[in-house]
Amino acid sequence: MSMLADLPPGLSGIEQLRTLLASGRQPPIHETLDIALVSVEDGIVAVEARPGDRHLNPAGVVQGGYVATVLDTACGCAVHSALRPGVVYSTLELKVAYHRPVTSRTGLVRAEGRLLSLGKRAAFSEAKLTDSDGKLLASATSTLILMPLEI
Repeated sequence: MSMLADLPPGLSGIEQLRTLLASGRQPPIHETLDIALVSVEDGIVAVEARPGDRHLNPAGVVQGGYVATVLDTACGCAVHSALRPGVVYSTLELKVAYHRPVTSRTGLVRAEGRLLSLGKRAAFSEAKLTDSDGKLLASATSTLILMPLEI
């Protein structure tokens, strides 16, 4: 299921994201993990998430894959916001650094993604995850491949 297939053709990446944001629609993975795209600018996005007990590993800390998914979402959406019509992306590489533990008591977290560079075949972005007090919890850099949209 491609959410992009439901949008009018010819929209740029930022237009696609803004249309989805205005409609309140989120990808199914966002609903499953309690993640939401909350703001979109050219090359800059914000994603919020609410880690809970269902995201904990056996040690009582939010599983690193959950944190990585939030950061990957922010990195990918930052790139998506700069795409021309008919182009999509996929993550090639994601490097995550965990600065502080995230628990179910951390509350709402925010990942801000930023486009670093956009070429014809690849893009590079970064994201930082912070808690409600602005403390850095994790950060990531990402390399993404760009390709034609095939719906």
